[in-house]
Amino acid sequence: MVDLKEPTRGDKAESKQPEHQQSGSWVAWLISYCSHKPGITILLVLIAAVWGYRSFLQAPLDAIPDLSDAQVIVYTPWQGRSPDLVEDQITYPLTTALLSVPNVRFVRGQSFLGSSFVYVIFEDGTDIYWARSRVLEYLNTVSSQLPDNVQPTLGPDATGVGWVFQYALVDKTGLHDLAELRAIQDFKLRYWLTAIDGVAEVASIGGFVKEYQVQVDPYRLASFGIGLPKVIEAIRRSNNDVGGRVLEIAGHEHFIRGRGYLKSRADLEKVVIGVDANHVPIKLSQVADVTLGPAMQRGLAELDGEGQTVGGIVVMRYGENALNVIERIKQRLKEVQAGLPEGVEVVITYDRSDLIKRAIDTLKHALIEEMAVVSLIIMAFLLHVRSALVACITLPIAILLAFIPMGFQGLTANIMSLGGIAVAIGAMVDAAVVMMDNIHKRLDQSGDPLVRKAVIIRAMQDVGPSIFFSLVIITISFVPVFALEATEGRLFKPLAFTKTYSMAFAAILSVTLIPALAVLLVRGKIHAERNPLNRWLLALFLPMIRFCIRFRWPVIAVAVVSLVLTWPVARQLGNEFMPPLNEGSILFMPTALPGMSITEAGKVLQSMDAQLKTFPEVERVFGKVGRSTSATDPAPLSMVETVITLKPKNQWREGLTWDDLIAEMDEKLRYPGMPNIWWMPIQTRTEMLATGIRSTLGIKVFGDDLSQIEATAVAIEKALQADSRTAPYTRSAFAERLTGGYFLDFDINREAAARYGLNVMDVEEVLMAAVGGMPATQTVEGRERYQVMVRYARDYRDSIEALEKVLVPTKTGTQVPITEVADIEFRTGAPMIRNEDGQLVGFVFVDLKGDLGVADYVTQAKQVVSEQVALPAGYRLGWAGQFQYFERAKAKLQWVIPATLLAVFFLLYLHRGRFSDTMFVLSAMPFALMGSIWLLFLLNYKLSVAVWVGMIAMAGLAAELGLLMLHYLDDALQKPDALDSTNRLEEFHEKVAQSAAQRIRPMLMTSLTLLISLVPILISDGTGADVMKRIAAPMVGGTASALIAVLLVFPAIFALWKGPGLMLTNGGNHLKIKQ
Repeated sequence: MVDLKEPTRGDKAESKQPEHQQSGSWVAWLISYCSHKPGITILLVLIAAVWGYRSFLQAPLDAIPDLSDAQVIVYTPWQGRSPDLVEDQITYPLTTALLSVPNVRFVRGQSFLGSSFVYVIFEDGTDIYWARSRVLEYLNTVSSQLPDNVQPTLGPDATGVGWVFQYALVDKTGLHDLAELRAIQDFKLRYWLTAIDGVAEVASIGGFVKEYQVQVDPYRLASFGIGLPKVIEAIRRSNNDVGGRVLEIAGHEHFIRGRGYLKSRADLEKVVIGVDANHVPIKLSQVADVTLGPAMQRGLAELDGEGQTVGGIVVMRYGENALNVIERIKQRLKEVQAGLPEGVEVVITYDRSDLIKRAIDTLKHALIEEMAVVSLIIMAFLLHVRSALVACITLPIAILLAFIPMGFQGLTANIMSLGGIAVAIGAMVDAAVVMMDNIHKRLDQSGDPLVRKAVIIRAMQDVGPSIFFSLVIITISFVPVFALEATEGRLFKPLAFTKTYSMAFAAILSVTLIPALAVLLVRGKIHAERNPLNRWLLALFLPMIRFCIRFRWPVIAVAVVSLVLTWPVARQLGNEFMPPLNEGSILFMPTALPGMSITEAGKVLQSMDAQLKTFPEVERVFGKVGRSTSATDPAPLSMVETVITLKPKNQWREGLTWDDLIAEMDEKLRYPGMPNIWWMPIQTRTEMLATGIRSTLGIKVFGDDLSQIEATAVAIEKALQADSRTAPYTRSAFAERLTGGYFLDFDINREAAARYGLNVMDVEEVLMAAVGGMPATQTVEGRERYQVMVRYARDYRDSIEALEKVLVPTKTGTQVPITEVADIEFRTGAPMIRNEDGQLVGFVFVDLKGDLGVADYVTQAKQVVSEQVALPAGYRLGWAGQFQYFERAKAKLQWVIPATLLAVFFLLYLHRGRFSDTMFVLSAMPFALMGSIWLLFLLNYKLSVAVWVGMIAMAGLAAELGLLMLHYLDDALQKPDALDSTNRLEEFHEKVAQSAAQRIRPMLMTSLTLLISLVPILISDGTGADVMKRIAAPMVGGTASALIAVLLVFPAIFALWKGPGLMLTNGGNHLKIKQ
């Protein structure tokens, strides 16, 4: 019969120590030192834990990591100019000049009516304030190339996630109209909120901006022989206050002031614009009507389908704590409510703090559940409270310590960074589990209370090096995630950092704190070996292991066949960049064809919002069409952005899912010529600022001619919607209409103008002032400022016939109709122009539906486009959005993962010292991959970056299981002289089975703590759960299959590997295994 007892001290002295134990000698020394100095060890750890707790309290909170690129926005207003003029004279010169700024990745430009946006995107890691300073330097050099009186300005020092809070001003009493509400927003509320620490900008949207409108009668003006420019100059000279220093009167100093500000319509009407032949003053009221009216709108807001409203958008400064900023905003709103006029209230329409709290709660509950589950599992297996306390104390301390480097890095506590800790918890307690198990075994076998401490230390030194190296391997195996860059890197690196920090501190504590706690806490009777659960597991698994060793060839063959059969399943999983990061709110973005007026847009917006509000799951609907006053908002007038705030999930209709709700809304809100796009507010804002894409997938068409770009883009749109390969998965496809704007051109006849002594500018200045209007001055009314706009009365500019009669003053003082010097033509052109790195570009926005991932959709879409769309010479396509990120991540991981496996291989080789041992441990990884793929298939998850991250984490855990099993199986090679020479092979097989079976408890404890700790994440449905579930799923499936393989298949492989090498030497006294 085989002697299954542990070798005695004398036995160990006689047998040579294995090489891997020698490699861990420094680890054994550290374990011994901390065991003999528990007081100082615990004190140092407590100091570090207090530091970690302080870092934990100071960690800024946010929902998701900031996915924005380091970028600087250059905004340039140029009132009244058409997009092509803005592009040619502002956007293009700025774009080409800024391309040479250091560290710039690319420069995008957008030209709208009266405004230019240039987005300078920098390389990852560039400091945003350094970038802003360099852009300012280059703007100084290019300013001479810009038109007169045009001044580029930098946008706020904010990113795409800066829109943290939105509100609407509502007055249901009817005491205040939209102009008064806009004045409250612009001159009171905006400044009150801008002063808050952490707020970069408060933008306004909707309502009417008050404007003094001087509507000139050209015929009355002509009767006095006065030109429009003279009227504008007279108004400017009639609106001023001056100072005349001081004057001393009766011993007192008096300030001298000349008071002449325009304060009312009456003041404007009294402005003198000249004198007649009798030297009688000609007042403005004689040639014009002065009214108060709304300034030109390029955006409006609507609330809950009840009509237009005034809105505010709070943009958070870069790097600020979102939750703290929002709390300060809410507190300020409470304070200023009393200062608002009667009946006016602030209605919150978007509040990021709800999302942040939900996201943190999701992870917080998962962490608490995981810690409780881990403690219960250890208690159930060990039946010793003090031993369980070792793990329960070590786990929270390791988590707290992880916040120390997070604080130095400035990482926020979000669903990804906390998720890294959540997925690491199961592995973090492995050291405590394995060490406590070995201590219990040794104490149960020793029974001598006098040498208890020595037995505990020797038990920890036995497994300490292996468990330490296995934790280091898990840490190193996550290196590929750090290789991700750009958007995918910013999303997953926080998770990688926190998981790495957690595992690293767990590894350090495993050889410091755990030994110190073990010698203090492991006291009293040890019941583990008499635990019914352990006996039942031994009775269950030992026959199974014996069976697998006896029929080792068939067992190994079945395992290999299982691996082979997994390959076809893996090919069916499909690909996507990321599952939807559910933010709890929906951003609805239908896009109209160019040319829709602001009035019509308001009607459509109200109708859409009213329909959305009828859904019982909807809490609030805040719609916006066009752009706000923020440089971070480049929305054209044809684009609607409606934030739909949803009620908590428990208030939804029974059985209704997120996708079902989107499908219902999409079906109900189908407006002709307005394709729908449904996405998330944060992700959309980030994508729009970084790439200009506001949908899941964007196709860029680069070229030199806008008409040809549009034709190509429209052909792509139609092909994707019509072809059977893409149509079922295309919710909407919309190509920007780059030539769909309507223009009324005045083509100036130079020869005809010359006959009157006029040049081009003389005619164009009249056209700008008479039709478009010219800002003459600005009134100062307390804290409020309003423009004074001069132009022809509406009757003289609202038809072609009226425009033909616009009068142009000549050098002789006479005035001629504009048709004498210009031809009027109707044309179509670009309502908005885009360029990227100086090259014209048009976009096709594609919103997907169904189960097909974006990467697989693009594969089919590329085939459709190549077959059905003829790309002109010199034109090219770019596939942007999530597909671009997927391809970049895939290309990076293809070489980083093999490099990491090589590093893990060398680390294992360093520990074990044998190539065969290293390959034996690594063979656990394919079996883990098999379980991951099958669980992904059953859950209907696609391969994504989140799944890859989970698989990378799972690979390290599989290597840990393999390393621990090899450590336990090595026991079968101890005491070779105990084997009967006549039945050596059978007895060796029995000893292998016993070595594996006796270690089922620690293997199951480590695996079950990992598996069950991830179950709360796998079944969660809170904010961010979709991403975390994709990370947890391959870890759960992989650990389950790796556990089965390690427990049953590995003993068979070990027996097959070591058995044939048995040979007798020195008269049968020693067993030598051929390596």
